[in-house]
Amino acid sequence: MNVLKKVVNTLIAECRGRGVYHTFLMYASYLMGILRAFVNRLLYWNNMKASIFALQSNSRIEAYSKHAKIHIGKFVFIRKHTSIRVDHHGELHIGEKVFINDSCHINCANRITIGRLSKIAPNVSINDHDHNYRHLGGEHLMKGEVIIGENVWIGSNVVILRDTYIGDNAVIAAGSVVKGRVPANTVFLNKREKSYIPYAN
Repeated sequence: MNVLKKVVNTLIAECRGRGVYHTFLMYASYLMGILRAFVNRLLYWNNMKASIFALQSNSRIEAYSKHAKIHIGKFVFIRKHTSIRVDHHGELHIGEKVFINDSCHINCANRITIGRLSKIAPNVSINDHDHNYRHLGGEHLMKGEVIIGENVWIGSNVVILRDTYIGDNAVIAAGSVVKGRVPANTVFLNKREKSYIPYAN
């Protein structure tokens, strides 16, 4: 009964603040996102374990290997134009109530974990691998992992590279390139200046 009362009060507050028409459009968009996520889950039923989550228009979750594993917690919300790809023996874990904004790219070939309650701003790129551009070995990918803790805020246009570990409650400033360890409860700001490193053949 308390849950129903809370839902009704929330709807009333939204209608007063946004207007009835716009509240209806917003919740219709949410419902379509939940349906789209359900269809995506059916497509990859053998790869994906998920609770109720939302996947808005022009966003995709793709598994390109029978070994790929995708775990999505309840009430994850993925906005528009986001691409999530899991390949090879990759394992992607997204904790509950994670929010992923527009036009993000997550590429997993080994292991990526995003902790519960974390929020990711638009145009963020997360990769757990690099291409072996020198072709020194037989493997064309250099694989690592990305572990993002709980309640982490990642700003717009951030690039997170392989072998990165971000502690709980950390904030990654917009435009940063992150590789390595970011301690919990800290703000990471990556100031980049132009530098040129000779290419070794």
